[in-house]
Amino acid sequence: MAENKQLKLALYLIGAGMHVAAWKHPLAQVDASIDIKALQKVAQLAEKGKFDIAFVADSLAINHESHPHILNRFDPLIQITALAAATSKIGLGATASTTYSEPYILARQLMSIDHISNGRVAWNLVTTADATGETALNFSRDQHWEHDHRYERAEEFIDVVQSLWDSWEDDAFVYDRENNIFYEQEKVHETAFKGKYLSVKGPLNIARSIQGQPVIVQAGASKPGQQLAARTAEVVFVHWDDIEKAKAHYRTLKAQLASFGRTEEELLVLQGISPIVGDTEEEAIRQYNELQSLVDPYESLKFVSGYMGNVDFSKYSLDTPAIEVEFPTVNSIQSHFDEHLEIIKKENLKVGELYARLFGPARRDAFVGTAVQIADEMERWLKEGAADGFMLQFPLLPRDLENFVEKVVPILQERGIYREDYTGTTLREHLGLKKPQNRFTKSKVIH
Repeated sequence: MAENKQLKLALYLIGAGMHVAAWKHPLAQVDASIDIKALQKVAQLAEKGKFDIAFVADSLAINHESHPHILNRFDPLIQITALAAATSKIGLGATASTTYSEPYILARQLMSIDHISNGRVAWNLVTTADATGETALNFSRDQHWEHDHRYERAEEFIDVVQSLWDSWEDDAFVYDRENNIFYEQEKVHETAFKGKYLSVKGPLNIARSIQGQPVIVQAGASKPGQQLAARTAEVVFVHWDDIEKAKAHYRTLKAQLASFGRTEEELLVLQGISPIVGDTEEEAIRQYNELQSLVDPYESLKFVSGYMGNVDFSKYSLDTPAIEVEFPTVNSIQSHFDEHLEIIKKENLKVGELYARLFGPARRDAFVGTAVQIADEMERWLKEGAADGFMLQFPLLPRDLENFVEKVVPILQERGIYREDYTGTTLREHLGLKKPQNRFTKSKVIH
């Protein structure tokens, strides 16, 4: 690892926190997911901590098994527009689906917000994982597309969107009043894309932003997901149960970049963690246990069901060995499903232990402890090549973020592995990513 390598940090911004029972906590604001002022304050706190990105996830269908904080929340694109008005430096990431969106509209929306925020936007490209298949029913479809089918469309979708973003060369608009020239016609380009799934003419009716294009984020760990990430992503979110698996995936993903003419520095890998910071390890564990005590066992299993193939857990007792559960084939996040099954078998979990072990945002790991313990573990993951940074999914907001910014950030800064202050204004500058050259300008140079 380079001696001056710096941690990259992203905030997972979700209502009262990532924990399924966070809304029940006495410190929680139960309606935080639809209180824009509360969300803005949390984003401002992350900006105070010099975070790279405040990230907003999404889903396009809900049911009684959904996480409480996604039942009632803003559209991510609208939310980050409001966050842009309340912040000045932190990047703003929003999730949008390639399976249930149109590329022209999405390209226009994202580029508009990138202008509004002065170049701070990231697009979390998802194909929409859905174990129940209910999303399709909200979009006039009979069924949710299979995993590989979704990624085929995603490959076309990203190409169309990025081509649309390059519709206008950076100096196309001249605004020459004297000669009546608003723009130079030879510097505007049609996408003219015709593929298996998409047909888009272009050009887009908005220019490139100060950072050129929004940053591309992805979370897929399957083989098609890794290929798409290696070709197009600039940030990848991952969730691995231990550091050795994380290091192996890190190496595998980075090794694929060269085949697409890319260097390892062009893709950042952020590991999802859920820190709980205490003045002592005992205090942190107490805070963790306090949240866990608010979880209704069968309610939490509804959340597990949504990720593990829509399982009917009502027919199993909490003491049933989880290996006896009939887990169907999923049309969801296959890599996570496989990892969870491996843990179930290896640790011989019971049904009543599934949420806390597999999905509890504060799993029993080294990220629940003192500020020094958490900083030590973050530094370890960085230096051992397991991650370039972290996606921080705080169990209880804003408490856990406040404690992290106040207690952990100064330690990381003292160790020289995290910025003292922002040195740029755009998200690409924060992440150390180059502004992409306009493909049409580049083709002119080549030819």
